[in-house]
Amino acid sequence: KTKYSKLIFRKSDTVPEELHQMVQEGFLTLQNHNCFFQDLVRIKGKDFVTPVSRILIGNPGCTYKYLNTRLFTVPWPTEGYDIKYCSPQIHDACKALIRLNDYLHIEAVKALQGQNLFETKEIKDTTVIDRKQNFATSLTEKGSVSKDQSSSCVPEDDYISLKNRTSYNLTLLNYMDPRQMLYLKQEPYFGMGNMAVSWHHDENLVERSTVAVYSYSCEGSAMEESNEQKLKGRDPAVWHVGLKVAWDIETPGLVMPLHQGDFYLMLDDLNMTHQHCVLAGFSPRFSSTHRVADCSRGTLEYIFGQCELALQNLQTDSDSMALSLKSLETAVVKQVEEIHNEVEFEWLRQFWFQGKRYLKCSDWWLKPMAKLEEFWRKMEIMTSLVLSEVGKEKQRNETISCFLLVLTERQRLRKEWTAR
Repeated sequence: KTKYSKLIFRKSDTVPEELHQMVQEGFLTLQNHNCFFQDLVRIKGKDFVTPVSRILIGNPGCTYKYLNTRLFTVPWPTEGYDIKYCSPQIHDACKALIRLNDYLHIEAVKALQGQNLFETKEIKDTTVIDRKQNFATSLTEKGSVSKDQSSSCVPEDDYISLKNRTSYNLTLLNYMDPRQMLYLKQEPYFGMGNMAVSWHHDENLVERSTVAVYSYSCEGSAMEESNEQKLKGRDPAVWHVGLKVAWDIETPGLVMPLHQGDFYLMLDDLNMTHQHCVLAGFSPRFSSTHRVADCSRGTLEYIFGQCELALQNLQTDSDSMALSLKSLETAVVKQVEEIHNEVEFEWLRQFWFQGKRYLKCSDWWLKPMAKLEEFWRKMEIMTSLVLSEVGKEKQRNETISCFLLVLTERQRLRKEWTAR
């Protein structure tokens, strides 16, 4: 209650049976279509392949970046988007995950209400929430609170804050079969046993947003419970989530067993104040980890906007059709060249170095990537135009030195990516 009060744990029997069935079938479908992949991530300048296999599913055009690797969502069925899937089964799997997403969103809102964990900004006479009243349903259906309800619920500002911090825009799915792992690291501080995922905070999330995790271990085999006499501590056959207070090994750690269909919520700032790890059981396990990813710089809409901004400095002569730059001001040149780097290293190379793996589910990303490549080609032309211009004008020292910095960075990153 004192150290882990923002962890909410729910057993599988609290979740509708029909939802369990849809989601668990979805996991197996994605696995049968070989849609789970190990990621090549970069930690302290070195590349590692993750022991866990993953796939990202979520809002069209969203991405999620962790450990210097950008994952691109397989889009779940979304109104207003034309998404073609490689098979009807993959469509159904993505649809099941958006259903789970909606369910976990409502559960997170209820849990935050129950703990009064919403901000009360600039409101002197704070309304006390009627705990029995569940406005979560109206939240997802109407998207805004109706006038007569608002007085008995939450102030409008908090209402929006509550919605923003629980409206998951994607889920990172994980799969691991411990029987195929030759070696798993031991948990170092509390003797918790084999770790599938080491201690970490989830990164790239909206501040104080909830993380929801649905767990599905393929139990029911002889390995279900270990026959050894109950050891002190956890049953090594069962998967667990471990939590600890960040940068603190004095406070006892906590482990929660995860059986088939259980889920847990990390509310409010728990992901920041605490670290978590995943402790392997004996059987294979899937999990669906729903997040409010910080997409301020991670959506197609954003990067297309950046490209349009950069290309404003390119003009075409109406007679000769020759291309030239409108401005050679240092600030303008710097901005364009930095966007050029962003498109190349944060998007094009990030997309293609992971191979064509997304095509196993949907070809949705191919068109936007082709469009980004077109923008990139124009920016390459812009770079060469700057080069020929600064060659003519010797006095532009400031422009040259700033331009050189960005080009040097581009060269360094190209070498790094070639190595990756």
